[in-house]
Amino acid sequence: MFDAAAFDALKFQGDPLADAVVADLVATNRVSVVNEVLEHFRANDQPIPEQLPDLVRDFLVATDNPPDWVDHDRVARAYGFFVDDGVHVASVLTFGAMVNCYAQPRPSRVLTLTHGLNQPHRRLSETSQFVMNMMGRDAFGSGGTFVPTIQKTRLIHAAVRHFLTTSGRWDVEADGVPVCQQDMVGALLIFSVQVIEGMRRIGISVTEEEAADYYYVWRVTGAMLGIPVEALPESLEEARELSTAVVEAAYGPSPDGVVLTRHLLDLYERLFPGKVFDGVVAAMVRQVVNPEVADWMEVPNSRGWGRVVSTGARLVRALERSEDNSALATAILDRAGALLLGGSVRDLTNGQSTTLSIPTDLHERWAAAGTCPVPAQAGPARVDLAEPGPAQPGPVQPGPVQPGAASTGAAQAGPA
Repeated sequence: MFDAAAFDALKFQGDPLADAVVADLVATNRVSVVNEVLEHFRANDQPIPEQLPDLVRDFLVATDNPPDWVDHDRVARAYGFFVDDGVHVASVLTFGAMVNCYAQPRPSRVLTLTHGLNQPHRRLSETSQFVMNMMGRDAFGSGGTFVPTIQKTRLIHAAVRHFLTTSGRWDVEADGVPVCQQDMVGALLIFSVQVIEGMRRIGISVTEEEAADYYYVWRVTGAMLGIPVEALPESLEEARELSTAVVEAAYGPSPDGVVLTRHLLDLYERLFPGKVFDGVVAAMVRQVVNPEVADWMEVPNSRGWGRVVSTGARLVRALERSEDNSALATAILDRAGALLLGGSVRDLTNGQSTTLSIPTDLHERWAAAGTCPVPAQAGPARVDLAEPGPAQPGPVQPGPVQPGAASTGAAQAGPA
């Protein structure tokens, strides 16, 4: 049962374990040393580097394992969903979830204060990397790369909190803690419940079992990100109710959200050269998010492209119904998703080699099916806590942070 008072209290709660580590590193001027070591700490099975300060090592040991209640069979079922529909998940996440995150005024203000307004490519790249690592086989176990990603994300979020709260530019009493646990829960629901809703809006068929397993992986992720487990709804139905009652109810217009959305649209419009396709990106966003959110974020409304995209969604539904009997239908659906994600990957790096790294097993499965948007594995994104960079409460492959600037990456909380 939803406890409004308990949820409101999350506004003033950070991550004590990670916050203590960052405060100590800043006080002892050891941030750069830790950056250098953590850059090479990438795999679940990798021993924790001996040269790290004791407090950092203790943090990594304490946060190394998933919670005891994890059902590994459900995680394995979710991996099957990622194999079949991971490209579609990424597409909806980039077109819809990011805009929904920007419809949250407080997290959008965090981005403004951490100089992240003009770097949509980086936020999107970091969010995509976080989700890619989550999609890998046995993401929380042997052979995966997701656990270090989560651990470093927690430290990045702690850096954002530290530098903003000590900068004199953030009023904790009035606004709560930056990158608070309330924002983390909101971002988690946007990336889980609302992504599934967005997929269905564009005609992608998702069964209730698939949706529940997808949310379950995010719930495990949330617990490992430091969100109190009692704040994470146990069932998909409860998660939907919380998403509607609290997260969507908190959406609203803000100058920061409008600017962030405009930068994101500009980024994606570069995927479609010339003037012929002007408006198609905005129409796709409007197909995925609620109309009110699109209006608040000032997403352009093209009736012509809106009708085209809506017709396309109906076509996708028809193709989905025929997937079991039509290899052509399957190929069209998967190719469409791969084309979109592949284009975004190229654009994120201005045509250079991508920093996105798809888990090897997932890369092989997508490549065998002809749907992998990245032709070859690239090295993981650099992890750095000490240079200026964008911040956004959410799941990410951590980026740089220093006093006056912070990076949390991708989408928002803990999603980060």
